[in-house]
Order: sequence, then structure tokens, then C-alpha cells
Amino acid sequence: MNLADVLLGAARDTPDAVALLGARGSTSFAELGAGAARLAGVLLEVDVPPDGRVALVSPNSEAFVTAYLATLHAGAICVPLNPSAPPAALERELDAIEPHLVLAAGPGMSLVAAAGHAVQAVDLDALPPDEAPRAERRPDDVAVLLFTSGTAGTPHAAMLTHANLAANLHQVQEHPGLALRADDVGLAALPCFHVFGLNVVVGVGLAAGATTVLVERFDPAAVVQLVGEHGVTVLAGVPTMFEEWLALDATAAPRDAFARIRLAVSGAAPLAAEVAAAFEDRFGVVLHQGYGLTEASPIVTTTALSPTRPRPGSIGRPLPGVAVRLVDEDGVDVLAGDPGEIWVRGPNVFPGYWRDDAATASVLDADGSLHTGDVAVADDDGSLWLVDRRKDLIIVSGFNVYPAEIEEVLATRPDVREAAVVGAPSPRTGETVVAFVVPEPGTDPEPSVLIAHCAHTMARYKCPTRVEFVDALPKNPAGKLVRRALTPD
Repeated sequence: MNLADVLLGAARDTPDAVALLGARGSTSFAELGAGAARLAGVLLEVDVPPDGRVALVSPNSEAFVTAYLATLHAGAICVPLNPSAPPAALERELDAIEPHLVLAAGPGMSLVAAAGHAVQAVDLDALPPDEAPRAERRPDDVAVLLFTSGTAGTPHAAMLTHANLAANLHQVQEHPGLALRADDVGLAALPCFHVFGLNVVVGVGLAAGATTVLVERFDPAAVVQLVGEHGVTVLAGVPTMFEEWLALDATAAPRDAFARIRLAVSGAAPLAAEVAAAFEDRFGVVLHQGYGLTEASPIVTTTALSPTRPRPGSIGRPLPGVAVRLVDEDGVDVLAGDPGEIWVRGPNVFPGYWRDDAATASVLDADGSLHTGDVAVADDDGSLWLVDRRKDLIIVSGFNVYPAEIEEVLATRPDVREAAVVGAPSPRTGETVVAFVVPEPGTDPEPSVLIAHCAHTMARYKCPTRVEFVDALPKNPAGKLVRRALTPD
């Protein structure tokens, strides 16, 4: 099988239907499929082998979607990377995957060049006329590598196979409460280098034969206009997006701004009950909450599967074909109503992290169960409720941030003796990163300099927004850092 067959089924069945709406206007499924096949020929001409890694650095655009499909079409592994990352962060990820080719579009071109790698532009107006044949792949062949802090605690590239990604698409489409229709119009405002944007928004949209509106940069007021202009019917976002729409005045976001929305889902971070209630009260749209992980391709549960209104705080029920257990520290199923760690099994669960057996073994057991580290309880109707989350994890605008990565970067400064990072509530991003720093004796580091140092090597959402200086960090008798004892001012 080849995931491209699933994503481009509409190119055979409804070739003239609109697949994408973006800066280039409308792109039909036939045009998208042909462009992907022509670009796949370019990959083969430069000798990208089967299973060769093709890095993709591009904002949400027709070029991104075409390059993604072309890489799958050619039988290679697509590695979408953050087009807003600083060059040093991008260079680390490129070095880790050793790409055979880097494709880039828009600002991604200069970013890759600054990271010191050769790059080929995705120019949809200059593709060769010949279409390459679609490569045959096995279900367990890797289709995509996605960098994630995930359940293993530090950034790793999660391997998602053709079968993993296709399974989650089928699982979504098998339930009428979540399935998209061919006449739907979805909004791709989430970044496509993230699994939510890649497989849930673009992937499901293509597989359903629906239209996807591409948003290169999220501006709440501008997106409201796009929603009305293109008749968007399906809305997927992270909680901060819905909060930003609520913050707009009535001129920018009138009460009927989302009148055609029939399905709205929030994920990647907890959705506050008051935000969901306010959105429904103002716009008449019910917000559903879901739970997932990159390692699960990604959706595990959602309230959209419930026959009743979503209950505030619930993450809903497991998708068809996804098995969820709640277990105690000994791996024994907990009693109803008791908290337990979420273990996930199903064809959507990944086979492991790229070239990292230790990290893989820390989250996958011999039975193929994914140990998420998240703790939940189940109610009588099978809906889940998160009660705790992975230790030390910070969620900024829906992105996972692990303190250890930031602490390591801060520790490279000669004026930093020790550093500890925690999350603090933020009305704009859900949480923000706060660093506690013990300076080296005789030094007087500036907070702005330390923040700039992080920004030079990490994506912006990972960088501290505040630095607090302390004489010592709290530690237990064994000398281990106790982050929970750190409380930002």
C-alpha cells in the first residue's frame, strides 16, 4: 500500500472537485495528483532512494501539500520541519535524520540555507511534464518522521508508517460524528509540520474528498474572513485559537461568523470549560475536545463520538479500532472511577523513534501498547477525563515543551551555573515557559540575553518568556531537582 493512494483517492473518483484553496487560488484533486506525480519524478531524478528521507520546510501552502504527496508517491520518507525554527534548531534536526534531499518553499528556503544545507525549491510552475509511477510500499514502511517531545521526554523523530497514518484516517471516517463529507470545507490553520495539521486536517480532508483552505499564518481576524468567504464547515484548532477569536470585537467576529460550521474540534492542549461555553454562547458552535499523541497518528479519543452533548472537561471516547486501558503502576487495570495511566493499542500506534531503541522501549511494551504517561479516569459511559499529564510537560499553544531541553541550552552559557524550567499560566498561549537560573558566582546575566540565547537555538514557543534568578534550586535528598517546588512570581 501507499498512503498517497488513500490521500488521492478523490483524484480518481472526483478529479474536478476542489482539493485546496490557497494563495494560488483553487487546486483540483486531478491537478494536485498530477503535480505530486511530476514532483515525484524530480525526486527520482536526483536519486532519492526508497525509504530515503526528504525534509520539507514550508509554511501551509499548495507547495507543502504537493511536496508531501510527492514524497509519499516516490516511496520516500517525508520529514516536515518547522519553517519558523531558528537555523540552529533546524540544523540539529536535519543532522539527526540525514536527509537525501531538502525541499523548501517560501521563507523555508532561506532558513535551510542558513542552516548550512543544500536545498531544492518547490516551484509548482516549473515541474517537468512527465509523471512518475507511484511506488509500492509495505504497510509497515515508514511514511513520515515527525519530531516530537512526546512521551519520551526529549525531542525524537517519531516513525509513522503508511499503515499508521491510513489507520487513523479510516478510524475518523468510520464514525458519523467525526467523519468528513465530500461537500465539507475544512480549515488548515494549524501548522502542517505538526501531526494535528498534517493528518487530522489535511489528511482527513484529502481522504474524504473535501476541500481544504490553507492558512499560511494564523491571524484571527483574517481567518474569520476566510471562514465566511469559503464557507468553512469543519473547524479544527488548539484552545488558544478559539480564545483569540473570542477576544475579537463584534466587527471583526460577528455572531454569525461561524454560522456554517457543523463540526468544531479542539486538541493538543486542555480546552477550558469556560472557553467552550463562551464560544457556544457567542457563536452558536459546540466545541468538541479530543486527545491524541504524535505516536498515535494522532487521535485517540474525542467527544465528537458521544451521542450527547460534550461534557465539560471530558476528552471523550476512543475512536473505532483504538483500544484504551487505564492501568496502575504495576500495569493492572484500575477499577471504574479510579485514575490510571492511559495505554493505547491499535493500528495507528507507531513502531518507535528513529534510531533510538532506548526511547522506543520507554514507551512501547512487548504487546505494542503505547504508554502515554497521561493519567485519566473513565465514567460509566466510557468517556475519559484527564486528571494528570506527563511529568514536567509544558504545553504552549498546543505544542509540547519539555524543560530538560531548555535547561540544557541555558546551561551552555558561561554565566549560568544551574537552570530549571517550569510552566506558568498564560491567557494567550495556555502556558508559558519560565526559567529559574542560578548564576555563576561573580556574574550578572541579563534575562534578555538568556532568552535571546535560547531563541538562537530553539523554536520560539520553547523559549522562556521570563527569567527569575535564585540562589539555589530545590532538590530532594538524592540531589534531584524538584520542579514542583518552583512557583513563578
